[in-house]
Amino acid sequence: MDAEEEHKNKNNKIKIEKLKKMDQETLETLVEIYMRGYEGMREYGGEGESYAKRYLRWCWSKASDGFFVAKDRDRIVGFIVCDNDWHSRYENRIMGAIHEFVVDKGYQGKNVGKKLMDRCLEYLSKYNNKIELWVGEKNKKAIEFYEKLGFKVVGKSGIWVRMVKDLKMELDAQTKEKQQS
Repeated sequence: MDAEEEHKNKNNKIKIEKLKKMDQETLETLVEIYMRGYEGMREYGGEGESYAKRYLRWCWSKASDGFFVAKDRDRIVGFIVCDNDWHSRYENRIMGAIHEFVVDKGYQGKNVGKKLMDRCLEYLSKYNNKIELWVGEKNKKAIEFYEKLGFKVVGKSGIWVRMVKDLKMELDAQTKEKQQS
């Protein structure tokens, strides 16, 4: 088996599933992934492990139904928190939101983030026609990733960039395209 086949086989073993429970062991694993994900960008990752624990517990309490993990066999290698009931103060209405999205360093660039985001968008599209997220302004790789998925930069606050994806507009464009073909 050559390296490319091996990569494909390894990638196919990644499963995306809803997080079933937030016990201490799971929380510790998520915090480790979170901390590694923000290496070199600490200004976006809060004030360390105790902050990360509080923040991830808040994410679980706010959006446990949309808390998805990527697993390589039984090992969590990434997660995304998708909130279908977020009040955006910028739009003054309820919309979807992505509160956190981290893929472990060793799994970045291997389609794991795309799989997590696909699952999140599938979930949020059942409830929302618009989704917002915030990303650190220096996190160019993430901004490019989001833009490829149809998110648009719509604002900035301090070191954060606000991005929005309009699912209704996207769906209308796809419907129009189908009607024309």
